[in-house]
Amino acid sequence: MQRRLFLQALAGAGLLGSLPLSFSAFAREGGALSVEQLPALEGELTLYLGRGEGGLYENVLQAIEKRNPKFKLNIRRGVTAALANTIVAEAKAGVRRADVFWAVDSGAIGLVDGAGLAKPLPADLTGQLNEGFRYANWAPVTGRIRTLPYNLDSIAPEQIPDDVMALPDSDLKIGWAPAYASFQSFITAMRLLEGEKATAAWLKAMKKRGKAYAGELGVVMAVERGEVDLGFANHYYTLRLKAGKPDARVGLAFSRNDAGCLVNASGILALNDSELAINFIRYLLTREVQSYLASEAYEIPLVAGLAPPQGLPALDTISPPKMDLTRLADLRPTLDLMRSVGVL
Repeated sequence: MQRRLFLQALAGAGLLGSLPLSFSAFAREGGALSVEQLPALEGELTLYLGRGEGGLYENVLQAIEKRNPKFKLNIRRGVTAALANTIVAEAKAGVRRADVFWAVDSGAIGLVDGAGLAKPLPADLTGQLNEGFRYANWAPVTGRIRTLPYNLDSIAPEQIPDDVMALPDSDLKIGWAPAYASFQSFITAMRLLEGEKATAAWLKAMKKRGKAYAGELGVVMAVERGEVDLGFANHYYTLRLKAGKPDARVGLAFSRNDAGCLVNASGILALNDSELAINFIRYLLTREVQSYLASEAYEIPLVAGLAPPQGLPALDTISPPKMDLTRLADLRPTLDLMRSVGVL
């Protein structure tokens, strides 16, 4: 029901029927603009879209097109990192096929921005975002925070170190997914914050202690089953598990001011400076889109004033490290390091 209401609001509630009072009140929360305040989109854009979030991004795009009948969106879908490399390769060949790039990982955004291909965004657009997520050439859309999901029956919160670097030296059984892209971004952040030597030592210690899983949903499910006491995972895997299984015995703990509580982001940038490309990006920062992704994908709205997904503390109560997220594009040294210590 909630999904239908969000998409109706985005596509044009006046055409699809009136909204319930409770939803209308919800849509007025925060400082973000509503789709009702944006100009109509007219013309054609090509979007390179990184795959992710089980089709929820596609739902948003369909709703935007439905609301704007004179707007046509051509979409090329693919793995985010591959699309970023394609954009750079096309530019080197003197070709520009994409007008906008929506990536599920800020590292891919950093790759394109670092190649000098992203166009500056207006200050009024980036100014809607929370402090710490305002970039000149791209806009974070939604965030995901690194967390420590733990089994409520096997350990107490006070047993969990608030320093992620101390975890391999604990007595806890720990699950991890070293081959998973989100985990590798986490290790990239650790390498940038702590240095290569400390990160290599952490990885070597974790190799002896950690139990490996294919992905971070698998880590969270293993925590819930009691196979491990604690794991490393983006926040939404735990929230999605608990949405389907409210009595799941999993809690969320956070480290403090280190890579273990990094807030990464999906993001969008324009590859031309047309008004149409800029206004399309504005739609993704509206209350309706941000609230929909928080409700359905359990992602964190990054527009000022909007609430986090249910079950997650507000960002200002957590202590993530300050980091330019585009630096996460520097992934190659991370992969080399992980291979050198034998975890990949």
